[in-house]
Amino acid sequence: MTNHKEILRLHSLGISNKDISVACKCSRNTVTRVLQRAAQQKLRWEQTESLSGKEVTEIIFPDLSSPSPYRMPDYEHVHREMQKSGVTLSLLWVEYCEQCRNSGEMPYKSTQFNKYYADYIQKTKATMHLTHKAGEVMQVDWAGQTAFIVDTDTGELLKAYIFVAVLPYSGYAYVKAFLQQKQEEWIAAHVHAYRFFGGVTRILTPDNLKTGVIRNTKDETVINKVYQEMSEHYGTAILPARPLSPKDKAMVEGSVGVISTWILAALRNQQFLSLGELNEAIEEKLYQFNHKPFQKKEGSRATAFAEEKPFLLPLPTHPFELATWKEATVQFNYHVSADNMNYSCPFEYIKQKVNVRLTRTAIEIFFEGNRIASHPRLHGRPCQYSTLEMHMPPDHQKYIAWNGTRFIQWAEQVGENTAAIVRLFLGSRKVEQQSYKSCMALLKLTDKYPPQRLESACAKAFSFSTMPSLKSIQSILKSGQDKLLSKETEKSVAVSEYGFTRGAAYYAKEGDKC
Repeated sequence: MTNHKEILRLHSLGISNKDISVACKCSRNTVTRVLQRAAQQKLRWEQTESLSGKEVTEIIFPDLSSPSPYRMPDYEHVHREMQKSGVTLSLLWVEYCEQCRNSGEMPYKSTQFNKYYADYIQKTKATMHLTHKAGEVMQVDWAGQTAFIVDTDTGELLKAYIFVAVLPYSGYAYVKAFLQQKQEEWIAAHVHAYRFFGGVTRILTPDNLKTGVIRNTKDETVINKVYQEMSEHYGTAILPARPLSPKDKAMVEGSVGVISTWILAALRNQQFLSLGELNEAIEEKLYQFNHKPFQKKEGSRATAFAEEKPFLLPLPTHPFELATWKEATVQFNYHVSADNMNYSCPFEYIKQKVNVRLTRTAIEIFFEGNRIASHPRLHGRPCQYSTLEMHMPPDHQKYIAWNGTRFIQWAEQVGENTAAIVRLFLGSRKVEQQSYKSCMALLKLTDKYPPQRLESACAKAFSFSTMPSLKSIQSILKSGQDKLLSKETEKSVAVSEYGFTRGAAYYAKEGDKC
């Protein structure tokens, strides 16, 4: 700000306007204008010597001290609103202009509005929550320091790795110990963290671990497929920290150090016989950590989190399930084999390479990125089949209406031998459905032959073998051997209530011999 009193003092000493401008760090035009205004008001240095610089300015330029016609924004309110997700200075400036319009006051332009806000930040040092907004980011990492549990069988000390998740806005933290740092533990840790926080942040910032980030360069970022699936399930975006840039996740780096001291160091003299015991102790210390009062301001991480929680995204209806991926070829029976089980997919994809996604409860089949089938996952004995009718060719779908019980009921109406054949077919395969084709072919024989002949053919087939085949029954009917069996039955010995009797032909032959 121009020192008008100093200009008058130097002028009274006979110093040129050029030198005065250099000494007061202002332009020569400014010096000339000040001296002219002082001359107009007949103001000399002797009259201003006892006055303050502000009073001299008010005398020379009384219009500068008049109140500004512009309404000064409430920058404390502005700063508080800026901490909320999605709020920008442009939005707040529009709202400020609307308020001025309603009150009949004149608003500052956006450039001046932003400048005064920057001055407010600089003056009050109010930068603590400016970088991170409520509910916006969750930062995650493995702590460098490990804990230990005692193997009860061998007495060996087993390492326990510490997962840390932090919400930078409030500093609220989640900590859990795991025996490994593999992908299954990495995903499970995130699922537990979201459940602990009771919501999801819009951004997830991990370090560049291979379980989460395959490649992260200035040109591209490639996220692990399962990790990406998890983020899509929870509706969050993964923005990894830049390599060798710990400032990108400074809050979690700092919290890891604090947690290592506050929790792990406090537990260093305790022995734990299981991972459950260790995590119980960690939970107790974590509660104390989150509720410990701040040193330089009021409240704690827990009270700050209470303000942040309403800004978290809601949790999905069910937690994310870890999935494994496999590649398979669709077999001629339009099924793929996964984990010794068989699952159907549309028959059009026979002999195509597909990707199979397996979770604990479900299996999904993808072709070129598109899901073509989904089944509940089978468990128990191997080689089970899960088949959907819609996946079958049209010629196969007609068999769906039939099952083992219905085939047996139909066969019993024909005869006991036919029923025995059907039971034999149904029990001849590991999977009952695989025998339906033979049962259906047997049933269709009644379209060409009477049921009595089919029953006779089945009886004849049993006389040839204890394990007759469909082909042998078809051959018997085609050659008419079932008819010969009927004639032999008619010529069999007659049985009466008095025992066996010989026919007339027997006695006639005896008479001829005589």
